[in-house]
Amino acid sequence: MTHRFTKHGLEEMARRGLARELVQGVLDSPAQRVAQRSGRLALQSKVHFKDGEFLLRVIVEPLAEPPAVITAYRTSKIGKYWRPE
Repeated sequence: MTHRFTKHGLEEMARRGLARELVQGVLDSPAQRVAQRSGRLALQSKVHFKDGEFLLRVIVEPLAEPPAVITAYRTSKIGKYWRPE
């Protein structure tokens, strides 16, 4: 599926040092899709970085056409966001 990157999303990715290719990988093949209270969707995957394993979360506005990437970030708090299957 094609996604559009918002200006804010690109700025936050740059600020956090997240390569567009890495975020695109999560968009193309997320390990999990988690609905958010705001109606947005968190696409997330566990990713290995130089400093360890993190959860890479990409927040998407699914009703936009095409769906829009609002922001992306990595977190070490995997247990807080990961949903058991």
